Amino acid sequence: MPLSSMTGFARVSGVLDGLHWQWEVKSVNAKGLDVRSRLPPGFEGLEASVRAAAAEKLKRGSLQAVLSVSGPAQSETWRLNEGVLEEVLSASERLRERIGGKPIRADAILGMRGVFEVSVAQADEAELERRDEAILASFRAALETLLRARHEEGARLQTLLTDQINRIETIILAARDHPARSPTAIKFRLAEQVARLMETGAAFDENRLHQEAILIATRADIQEELDRLISHIEAARALIASGGAIGREFDFLAQEFNREANTMCSKAIDTSLTRLGLDLKTLIDQMREQVQNIE
Repeated sequence: MPLSSMTGFARVSGVLDGLHWQWEVKSVNAKGLDVRSRLPPGFEGLEASVRAAAAEKLKRGSLQAVLSVSGPAQSETWRLNEGVLEEVLSASERLRERIGGKPIRADAILGMRGVFEVSVAQADEAELERRDEAILASFRAALETLLRARHEEGARLQTLLTDQINRIETIILAARDHPARSPTAIKFRLAEQVARLMETGAAFDENRLHQEAILIATRADIQEELDRLISHIEAARALIASGGAIGREFDFLAQEFNREANTMCSKAIDTSLTRLGLDLKTLIDQMREQVQNIE
């Protein structure tokens, strides 16, 4: 199964019996699955089905689903309320007889609340189910389009991550085979440091000094860190090959990469090895940024 990004966008439209609708869905990265829907009045009942459909297809990501609707969702009937109209006209005439003025205009009367009544013919249950199912079918189609967009972005991420892992491996192998790690180089460097100390004229126990030098050389050895980094390289490649929703596991592995690189930098006793460690940390940080967007 290919990798999937958590970033994507899709737009799908539909029509039924003169009712037009459009879904816009977009997703970005998140620690878990967070589904938020924005539905027009009268369509709030779709929210649970939208969440369930999204949970079937997605493991992680912040998903926003927006539904817009136009057209005659329900038929409306306008009726002139004769009783209210008579009361308004009677009150207007009485007021005009008291204070004078022009007769009330028809447009003013029609704008008064209650003069016109709007009645909404409710659709039967079967019609509502047919409408909702058609709208949900469009949402599921939008999810499929979103998934394709996320897989396309996932393929790009897979290529980028593979390249970064290869470059990380190159630095690790360069550090492993670095001349500064040879026993001769370490012995020469320690001998120089001991010689500088002896030149100060201070009294040192040569045997104790020799033991401390060996201890320092042992603590400065980065072989364990290099071995663990090589193991992490193998684990990262295995994760990418397995595909699917590997984002959480890969994020944890990237943290382990970073921990070993930090230790390697702190233990390195040669400036060229330190530079390799810093280059390694830069690449790992770049990899971690990409991993944040994997489902």
